[in-house]
Amino acid sequence: MYILDLLNKIKWDKKENPEDYTLIYFDRIEETSKELKYKDIKSIKEPFILINQNINIPLHRITQVRKKGVIVWQR
Repeated sequence: MYILDLLNKIKWDKKENPEDYTLIYFDRIEETSKELKYKDIKSIKEPFILINQNINIPLHRITQVRKKGVIVWQR
């Protein structure tokens, strides 16, 4: 499954609770992996997820998606 498909499924599938999900992405500036709660995403506009006006994360930087701490997707 592609990351964009998974993010949209979490957003639109009534069976999923977005608050259960955490994304792990690679921050090029700090050269480290960081966690992001799915609920903190303001919008998904390929090829980015928008966190706020100053932070856009490219989809290809997402390395893992976890549901309640369990890895459900990994690059």
